[in-house]
Amino acid sequence: MKVTVLFFGITHDLTGCTQEQVELPAGETLEGLRRRYEVRFPRLQSVGDALLLVVNQEVVKGSTALRDGDEVAFLPPVSGGAGGDFYRLTRHPISASDLAKELRAPEDGAVVVFEGIVRNHSRGRATLYLEYEAYEPMAIRKMEELGREAKQKFPIDGLGMIHRLGRLEIGETSVAIIVTAEHRRAAFEACWYAIDRLKQTVPIWKKEYFADGAVWAEGEGQSHIVVKGDA
Repeated sequence: MKVTVLFFGITHDLTGCTQEQVELPAGETLEGLRRRYEVRFPRLQSVGDALLLVVNQEVVKGSTALRDGDEVAFLPPVSGGAGGDFYRLTRHPISASDLAKELRAPEDGAVVVFEGIVRNHSRGRATLYLEYEAYEPMAIRKMEELGREAKQKFPIDGLGMIHRLGRLEIGETSVAIIVTAEHRRAAFEACWYAIDRLKQTVPIWKKEYFADGAVWAEGEGQSHIVVKGDA
């Protein structure tokens, strides 16, 4: 099978490539592809765990099997923040603890993590599951804008936001906000600000499914649209 591999930032310098198509055996994983490139370009190992690999513009696990025609991108840390701020959408489970480790730096004295969890009820009705969708390019841009706002308002070091898309079951994390700072008050205040602003400004929509129908929640403080028989 053939996959397209893209290189950005320092990974372009370390490999001398911007884009290439490679032939891989069927069943090769994302981690396997990474090891192939680290053997071919040993200097890639200098980026270490800060290197992020995405498949078809989505963050996936290293154990994910690649498919013919996939696009894989090697992404170095983004600028802004010692640990590398991040703004992501994903269709895979979120591990807030792993993301906090990714973001925090030695000078940080506080790490505040907020997780939004899918609960089993809403407005007195039992929830079966949720679905999220987004205008993805705009959502990422608005998250980045929000991050810049928060870092101007509060003396924080790092900020990360990630939101799930697609179907989520009860108990799963739908959104995580991670803030690192020298002091706890700034971290708490920035985290509160970020989740409130995310709900108000980022184009992500939630549909709640019940036994007798479904409801689109249009946004923070807005009305709800009921869709009959949509469960």
